[in-house]
Amino acid sequence: MSRKNKMMAFFKVYKYALYDIVTIVISYYLTIWVFRNMGGDIQINYNHEMLWLSFAFVIPVKILLNQVFGIYRIISKYASFEDFFRIILVVTGANILIVLGIFAFKLELMSESAYIMITLIEITGMMVPRIIRRTTSMFGYRLRLKISHENGVRTLVIGAGSAGEMVAKEIYKNKSLNNIIIGFIDDDKEKVGRQIMGISILGTLDDIEQLVSKHDIKEVIIAIKHFPRHKFHELVNKLIKLQIKVKKLNLIEDVNQNEVSKLVDLKVEDLLNRPVIKLDNEGIKDFIGNEVVLVTGGGGSIGSELCRQIFELNPKQLIIFDIYENNAYEIQMELNRRAFKDKNKHFPKLDVRIGSVYNKVRLEEIFKEFKPTIVFHAAAYKHVPLMEDSAVESIRTNVLGTLNTAKLSTKYGVKKFVLVSSDKAVRSTNIMGASKRFAELIIMNEQKMSKTSFTAVRFGNVLGSNGSVIPLFKKQIEDGGPVTVTHKEITRYFMTIPESVSLILQCGAFAKNGELFILDMGEPVKIYEFAEKMIRLAGYRVDEDIKIEVIGLRPGEKLYEELLLDTNDPNIHKTENKLIFIENGNGNDLDMKLVDDLLNNLDNLENEEVKLKVSNIVKSYKQNTI
Repeated sequence: MSRKNKMMAFFKVYKYALYDIVTIVISYYLTIWVFRNMGGDIQINYNHEMLWLSFAFVIPVKILLNQVFGIYRIISKYASFEDFFRIILVVTGANILIVLGIFAFKLELMSESAYIMITLIEITGMMVPRIIRRTTSMFGYRLRLKISHENGVRTLVIGAGSAGEMVAKEIYKNKSLNNIIIGFIDDDKEKVGRQIMGISILGTLDDIEQLVSKHDIKEVIIAIKHFPRHKFHELVNKLIKLQIKVKKLNLIEDVNQNEVSKLVDLKVEDLLNRPVIKLDNEGIKDFIGNEVVLVTGGGGSIGSELCRQIFELNPKQLIIFDIYENNAYEIQMELNRRAFKDKNKHFPKLDVRIGSVYNKVRLEEIFKEFKPTIVFHAAAYKHVPLMEDSAVESIRTNVLGTLNTAKLSTKYGVKKFVLVSSDKAVRSTNIMGASKRFAELIIMNEQKMSKTSFTAVRFGNVLGSNGSVIPLFKKQIEDGGPVTVTHKEITRYFMTIPESVSLILQCGAFAKNGELFILDMGEPVKIYEFAEKMIRLAGYRVDEDIKIEVIGLRPGEKLYEELLLDTNDPNIHKTENKLIFIENGNGNDLDMKLVDDLLNNLDNLENEEVKLKVSNIVKSYKQNTI
């Protein structure tokens, strides 16, 4: 900011200090004039020298108090009742202190009773310019609304409480928002007919369909602080069917981002017909605390969230290992910023190293240098269609990388090893899923000869992760369509990234020897219906504004994902957490001669040869001929 701009910014705020100084002086002399001309027995004894001597003390103290209590941080055109009440309290309190001083030190400055009028005049003088500024600003806002009424987005705000008022103020403040609030809706029938900031409360949630049609509403903003999850889903689904774009008020405010709108689009998890799964974190801190933790693939979607959560759990040291330097650098900088901001909190020593898990020499350097006690193995290729054409690389990273990491964990005395697996490992029809099942079998085989506790965690698709369907749908909608779905009946299980990582950590705490953990993720989601919801949520009409095209299943893709190899297997049982299951001892044997033959000759094999050899090792893998 230039010196001129700094001066202008300073003057905009502290011009009110000049008003206040003038007001203080006027309040005294106007009180003297009133008492002199009102007659009666009340007399004010004063002299100019004493009065101006008192100003030399009173004025700086009052301006300082105004500053301390935030009077000069009030943005006048947005001033609220609370702001004006603060002015009243500060002025009254300051004058009470002056009266007490006069009484205590027996000063012959002015009669104590005169300070009632001085206080009233001073409050009035301080509030008038701020009220004028707010009034003119509101008038300008109303005028802008009237002019733009034909072009603005006709909007209903659901929630006529403090959150609803925040929405109105945000739209009022943020000129980049082109919303015209037509009215409020609230579930409290007694509020109907009243107003917030001059805008009427038109009805209740039961009236929403009628009001949307009557007022030609194009957008709805949900502004309810405490809204039951099931009711929220019902409301969102109703609005989506009405072809209405939906936003919500972000109630987590960042005071350093005043220019950023607090009105945000709904998150993808808001479309799920289930609450976000919250896992019991008991025991996780004991599991991680004071340990040296290595996260392979620590820069990826899952790996980076693992690092975020582990960083807060007070390990002795966190090592991030990733082949992609940009991802590793980003999570390193993010965690360093977090530690810098919160210097009073203890954070672990953070180290970042670049390399691949299939490079055993490089990987062993990491184990030698840091001696990790807990390993989270998240390094893997996961994109199904891409891996179908690059089967060699899928096996090199997902299988050989897991074998190297597992063997080194045994060699260097790691306490616990947690493999991040996938629902695609179940009866896989693609090489990526087969490679994840292969990895599960490797750690179960290693468990037989190791003191390290090995475990695998299997879960479904992760919302918003790199390469997942949700970011693809968002980009396709932004591009105007079409949105591509491989099959109208295809279904998938979904989790949020924090959910999946909490699961990994909790299963790591539960792990003993060789378990395979699976989460009960509820009902699977139909991808076609999910695409419809996303289009409608963006304010578009399905097949009119944006089309959905069914393009056919891709190589290796299944209609339905499965989380359990056999749900009727007696070896599958619940843990202490009713959402987490364990599968034990089902087809875990590996023919190590076949494994060695595959991995030793990997560079000499063609794409389809690799798939054939893997199918001979992973019996549940059946190649999809699509």
